[in-house]
Amino acid sequence: MKSSNPVFSRRGFAREGARTERSPRQPQAVGAQAGAPVGAPVDAGPYAPYAVNPYTDSALRTPSLSKDAPPRDRATAADDAAMTIDDVVARSALTLGTVAVAAALSWILLPLDDAGLGLSYGTAASAGLLAFALSLVQSFRREPSPGLILAYAAAEGVFLGVISHATSAYVAPGAVVQAVLGTLAVFAGVLIAYRMHWIRVTRRFHGFVLASATGFVLLMLVDLVASAFGGGGGLGFDSGALGVLFGAVGIALGACFLALDFKQVEDGIAYGAPRKESWLAAFGLTVTLVWIYLEALRVLTILLQQGDD
Repeated sequence: MKSSNPVFSRRGFAREGARTERSPRQPQAVGAQAGAPVGAPVDAGPYAPYAVNPYTDSALRTPSLSKDAPPRDRATAADDAAMTIDDVVARSALTLGTVAVAAALSWILLPLDDAGLGLSYGTAASAGLLAFALSLVQSFRREPSPGLILAYAAAEGVFLGVISHATSAYVAPGAVVQAVLGTLAVFAGVLIAYRMHWIRVTRRFHGFVLASATGFVLLMLVDLVASAFGGGGGLGFDSGALGVLFGAVGIALGACFLALDFKQVEDGIAYGAPRKESWLAAFGLTVTLVWIYLEALRVLTILLQQGDD
């Protein structure tokens, strides 16, 4: 699946050289015409950016095993079974739960000092770099690795826990709870809009979102460099009206990436993607929700600071 996140990439449902026939075990793709001849390209409907099914070959290779088959072979066959929405929900809950537990433990077990420095901040920085590295490793792997994805979730949770604790203790009390509620509201709103077809996920939408995210990330990097070498002020994205506007754009981009995530999950189920692909769906949703939470925390911190002034 191709990436629906600002930095990471995943395989898409349109690999070059992929066979276009649908195997008997695969469901009709969303929007596909009934009675289409075998071998014809899959019609993915008006909202899908992909038009071929890359999972046909793997489906044809997967044998049907009897109950007497070795446990390892049965486990492999189970991984190659068609992905369902229940698989995506279960793995997303596990991944997001790992983030939440790690964040809560780091909040409780890593105390902050009044100077704003200490072991917890070094741990947070290390965890953030580790999470980024693990996500890159997973993005370049051909197959999803549950261990890597859960390790990423744990490291990301440590980073979020310390950052959230510091924000709540020293910068903007109450911002963390509001950011969590805001993230859940964005998720629910995008899900409803997607299910009601108020959001049309087309090729143009896909390209626009990725191009916008690239520009956004580049601006973040420039701001980081300017902050390091220009006295800490950067480009002004961490305060004032410009900071609020920049954070709002980040939240909007996160909402667009959620729509792309939902579309990729829907396409994966329609194309009969292997069950193991649900780990990639969970990984993508986790990265997107973390992105939205951090941008919401940025906006709320600026607004609460302005209110105190």
